[in-house]
Amino acid sequence: MTVIQKKAHNPIAHLTAEDIETLGKELDAIRDRVIASRGESDAAYIRKVISVQRRLELGSRAVLLFSLFPPAWVAGTAGLAVAKILENMEIGHNVLHGQWDWMRDPKIHSTTWEWDHVSPAEQWKHSHNELHHTYTNVIGKDNDLGYGIMRVDEDQRWHPFHLGQPLWNFVNACFFEYGIAAYDLELGRNLRKGRHKAPEFRARARAVGRKIRRQFLKDYIIHPLLSGPSFLSTLAATFTANLIRNLWSHSVIMCGHFPEGVETFERRSIQGETRGEWYVRQMLGSANISGSKLMHIMTGNLSFQIEHHLFPDLPSNRYQEIAPEVRALFAKYGLTYTVGPLPKQVASAWWKVIRLSLPNRSTPAPRPTGDRPAPTPALVEV
Repeated sequence: MTVIQKKAHNPIAHLTAEDIETLGKELDAIRDRVIASRGESDAAYIRKVISVQRRLELGSRAVLLFSLFPPAWVAGTAGLAVAKILENMEIGHNVLHGQWDWMRDPKIHSTTWEWDHVSPAEQWKHSHNELHHTYTNVIGKDNDLGYGIMRVDEDQRWHPFHLGQPLWNFVNACFFEYGIAAYDLELGRNLRKGRHKAPEFRARARAVGRKIRRQFLKDYIIHPLLSGPSFLSTLAATFTANLIRNLWSHSVIMCGHFPEGVETFERRSIQGETRGEWYVRQMLGSANISGSKLMHIMTGNLSFQIEHHLFPDLPSNRYQEIAPEVRALFAKYGLTYTVGPLPKQVASAWWKVIRLSLPNRSTPAPRPTGDRPAPTPALVEV
């Protein structure tokens, strides 16, 4: 068994290799059933969301033409923020995952979609789809885990630099799309290793620069200029909408990857990893957000982060449907299904950021070397 948690406990010690592979087959069966049942209702869903988002953005920008008037500023800013959240979360993120490629619609396809974000779609797909989803929560392999600027596990060596990680995380939240672009470029790593002059890096950096210029021109020059005397107020409204979008998306991502109860993994733990073991790592390395249908849509259905990590290419509108089956498998195999409402999940994730910014109070307990009695099925409500 090659899946070894970094923590002093081992939440899978009670599972045999056969158990894990059987679990993998049961999850495969869920995925196969959804794949076989995709159809017109799914296609109608994503087309409706795109239509609503585009009308909302257009209407909000029209209202902001009169943003000198406070009611227009508030309504236009709120509408534009929601439109940007929908575009990034439920549309852009999921289209770029290839969730809708089966429709064979060239306008809604992972190879043609370019989203309202400063990170170019092709670079994001590499860092997110290929790296993050392959190496979920593996320290040193998954850059989504702390974005290379935070200590994310007690077993990581503490340095005085980590005292500032609550501040780094807050700044990253405010300018999250730019943080993602830097992360997609692996900017810090390439600068440290002197690769910033390499032709490949320079080409990717130029692509990011072009995308930033296009986004800046659209949001901060063209649309404010169209507002005439409302130029400055429209500029402020657009900045505020982008800030709200960034804070929201950062919070959702934090809730799915970083609250208490989510496991991290060592690099050596994935050597020779089987499909069943990969599934188990996704199950233990993710957390969900409970809430209403509107909450799920506004999170891009990443409120079902566990289901998304298990099946990243399934249509996002199907995650809520399969969540009870996935949850039942957690109980069947004695694994912890971590879920909670958004405020508590955000608070849990931020407390973890703050706690890990400080040195450990005591030396971490030795890693487990043997089996332990099987735990009872667990559901962690954060």
